[in-house]
Amino acid sequence: MKSVIKLLNILLLVLFSGMACSPKKTPIDYGLDKCHFCQMGIVDQRFGCEIVSQKGKVYKFDATECMIHFIESQGIRISDISMLFTNTFDRPGELIHVDHCYFLQSENMPSPMGLYINPFSEKYLAMEYKRLQSGTIFQWEELKEHLEKGD
Repeated sequence: MKSVIKLLNILLLVLFSGMACSPKKTPIDYGLDKCHFCQMGIVDQRFGCEIVSQKGKVYKFDATECMIHFIESQGIRISDISMLFTNTFDRPGELIHVDHCYFLQSENMPSPMGLYINPFSEKYLAMEYKRLQSGTIFQWEELKEHLEKGD
């Protein structure tokens, strides 16, 4: 009986240890957290974003362009990244996976780092803002390629 209890305790310990290390997003503390790339304070809830590594380390950024430049400059491989999140223009303060977002680059809509990148959680909203403000809509991979080329 004691050996069964001991075995169950070991199994529970292993189970909970694995759960504690699993990668997950962390809320941004606006006004206190700093951008991991440019060291500016993260204050605007429409533009914050973060990388969660496979090991669970969280890197926070004040703008999409800082996150992309950090990935490029550090030579981070896709296999090292567990998740990428961004706040959006239409859902400020909420971290949404970048694959579910649309990014409007419009010179009529400033962003913190001056590349005019505005994330949206809904395509129809990005299209409506494009109609009103002009610009180009990208999905995540397209935006990365666009910025890597320096367009």
